[in-house]
Amino acid sequence: MPVESRSFIEVVQDVVSNIQDIVRSEIRLARAEMTIEAKQAARAAGVIAAGALLALYCLGFLFLAAVYALATVLPGWGAALIVFGGLLVIAITLIAIGRARMKLVHAKPETTIQSVKENVEWLKSQTR
Repeated sequence: MPVESRSFIEVVQDVVSNIQDIVRSEIRLARAEMTIEAKQAARAAGVIAAGALLALYCLGFLFLAAVYALATVLPGWGAALIVFGGLLVIAITLIAIGRARMKLVHAKPETTIQSVKENVEWLKSQTR
């Protein structure tokens, strides 16, 4: 079997071409795998959303049951008003807690910004 004599440049070009093919194949594989995973996650999210919606309806019926239970000792309008008032207090409390927690959230990634500034300063010092 004759040995081909190829130049060093040809061998390097061949190696680089093969590496590029491998990287492209890995990217295609990762993309296909992520597509499958994303579809599974979307299906799972849909099931969770359906369950959450059903849970909200259940919660509504629980409150209706509370109104009916109170209506055995109070007029219907009074029972509904008491349940409404209780739910309003809970809603206002949850909104207040959420707003307080939201104020603690920092919209800017401070650590990343500081790191980028340090990198820029370092690059400036290296070019002087």
